[in-house]
Amino acid sequence: MKRFILVLIGVFLLTSGSFGIVFEKNKVNAAPIIGPNQTADQIADAIIKTGVSLIGKATYSRAEYKTTYPYKFSCATFIDFIFKQNGVDLATYNEDYMLKLGVPVNKDQLKKGDLFFFDVDKTDSNPADHIGIYMGNNKLLHMADPTQNIVISDMTAKPYYTENFVGARRVIPSYMPSSPLSTADKIVNTAYTLQGHVTVSNNVNNPATKTFTNGGFVNYIYGQNGITLGTSSLSELVKKGTIVSRSNLKKGDLVFFTNTIGSNTPNIVAIYGGNNKVIFTNPTQGVVSRVLFYPWYDTHYLTARRVIK
Repeated sequence: MKRFILVLIGVFLLTSGSFGIVFEKNKVNAAPIIGPNQTADQIADAIIKTGVSLIGKATYSRAEYKTTYPYKFSCATFIDFIFKQNGVDLATYNEDYMLKLGVPVNKDQLKKGDLFFFDVDKTDSNPADHIGIYMGNNKLLHMADPTQNIVISDMTAKPYYTENFVGARRVIPSYMPSSPLSTADKIVNTAYTLQGHVTVSNNVNNPATKTFTNGGFVNYIYGQNGITLGTSSLSELVKKGTIVSRSNLKKGDLVFFTNTIGSNTPNIVAIYGGNNKVIFTNPTQGVVSRVLFYPWYDTHYLTARRVIK
């Protein structure tokens, strides 16, 4: 499946496809939080179990991402869904961006839970057009196509899997939280627990009704975890803590974006969630997460501040 293209609507990044992907309305799933004492192997097993449980219950769709029965997935939204259901938020359903997550792994060192990438059309600019999850023993679980839907494939059975293979990535370990949880972990987890429960406002901050401005949401999340920012104003938040370069971002840093290229005025503040991921409020979707690989972030990135000591 060719990658979905994220488009900018207004000043926020909304998940949309080049063909207008449709999402379910008002659907709230469990917060993507890794549980205490879970291991990477346990998470891999749980992800695979979730994926296998959807065989026969989902159909292939590049136009709709439907996370209730009857499910509808592309190859990448399928991966996004089963990972998120088990505490791992990849924050993208774009194969090309997924190919940058985690660390590369050689074929002779594969483990269950690794992501496998393929590219049939090597003449275009997209490095991958299909993705699946490795189950062990040369088996791949994936949303194959409109005919097969979700299947388990033997990667030695067809030339496709050797001729079009472009890489594998180990992603689960990089999403594991500290033990015990760090302040940054707690901040990110608190933000996730509010997904589907926040109303975004231009000027109202009311914790009782979970109504927040973009800056008010960040101020509330940090306050809930013992860090007093003391303001919901972006122009004040951008002065908090110490400046940090984009190449040195750490989980819990504040990341600022501007609407106008070249401007020094912050218009969006996000919480850095690690793994090139930011969490922020979107006026139509509430609390959302995105990866920083999308080109908009390069041109509109303003600065970042470290407020956790």
